[in-house]
Amino acid sequence: MSISTEAELNGMKKISEVVAITLKLMRAFTKPGISTKELDDYGGEILKSYGAKSAPFETYGFPGYTCISVNNEAAHGIPSENKILKEGDLINIDVSAELNGFWADNGGSFIIGKDLNNHQPLVDASKNILQKAISQIKGGVKIADIGYLMETEAKKSGFKVIRNLAGHGVGRSLHEKPENILNYRIKSNRERFKKNTTVAIETFIATKSTIAVEQNDGWTLIGNKGGYVTQHEHTIMVTDGLPLILTAANEIWN
Repeated sequence: MSISTEAELNGMKKISEVVAITLKLMRAFTKPGISTKELDDYGGEILKSYGAKSAPFETYGFPGYTCISVNNEAAHGIPSENKILKEGDLINIDVSAELNGFWADNGGSFIIGKDLNNHQPLVDASKNILQKAISQIKGGVKIADIGYLMETEAKKSGFKVIRNLAGHGVGRSLHEKPENILNYRIKSNRERFKKNTTVAIETFIATKSTIAVEQNDGWTLIGNKGGYVTQHEHTIMVTDGLPLILTAANEIWN
């Protein structure tokens, strides 16, 4: 959305803070031995305490309040009582919600406990690439140029990007224009970031795959060539200079 009033900015700041704090608290709550359903229920209660509604649950009828993807799951993992978290697991939590007509989105991948499977380089690459990408976004910058930066940085780190998942506009709904803020460059895309708009910028950095494939449950995405995928995401407002990071309270860069 395009922010044109102080009330709109305050509305976006509030819901962004809610999803950010929910993500931060869910990360802290995560430990070996709990199920992803227990983790999701915890996140759902936090959202409810703020009067916010889960975006995937409300908008798409997703079977959970948050998306929790573990190990080889690339995105949209369904919370389950049967999925018990273990030391060394790679996990991604994606939290998006609505409050008073405003929507925000954020997410982050991390390792549970000790890094038994050497996932840290992939996690770090994803975090660093998001940070570099956001630092380059301002009004007038080509969306394709940010995609080029993301893919170039991924290759430098020895990784790939998922080409059919993308960041997006957000604000008055979960997904708005621009709809495809991709992790690679499409040269024909001449669209530019616009000042005062709110967008969700996210990385999808992979060890082996370049396409995310939907599984039989109709939700869970897994890489077409296996391996692992990490995602980090902030909702930001584009300015003439450095963007305003509305979900900074999630502390995913810490």
